[in-house]
Amino acid sequence: MTEERPPHARRMDEVAEAAARAFQLLPAGPEDVPAEREARRLARRLETDPDTVERDLIKLVLTLVELLRQLMERQALHRVDQGDLTEEQEERIGSTLMVLHDRMRELCARYDLTMEDLNLDLGPLGPLLPPS
Repeated sequence: MTEERPPHARRMDEVAEAAARAFQLLPAGPEDVPAEREARRLARRLETDPDTVERDLIKLVLTLVELLRQLMERQALHRVDQGDLTEEQEERIGSTLMVLHDRMRELCARYDLTMEDLNLDLGPLGPLLPPS
């Protein structure tokens, strides 16, 4: 006799199967990456030179901050679209995100970085940050 499983349990099984299939995918090998892209990828790696370690660390930290800033911006836009915020909250979030964006540009300028420098190449997955 087959026991009927609740819908959420069946959905969890489907998700587990999809995850198992995803983890079976093999990453692209070096021969699958065009030469131009490979050269860009190698050029964008962090160097381990003691003279550049501070700048590289700043680059990594700013990359994470920019990723979080973009995620917060998307979440704020979603909440605005849903009508979850008052006008005052929308204004406050908007001005806060603009100030954060300006500070990011200032920090990048201080360390001779561009916002594009913060967009790490994740190989076959593409760039870390979506176009802003």
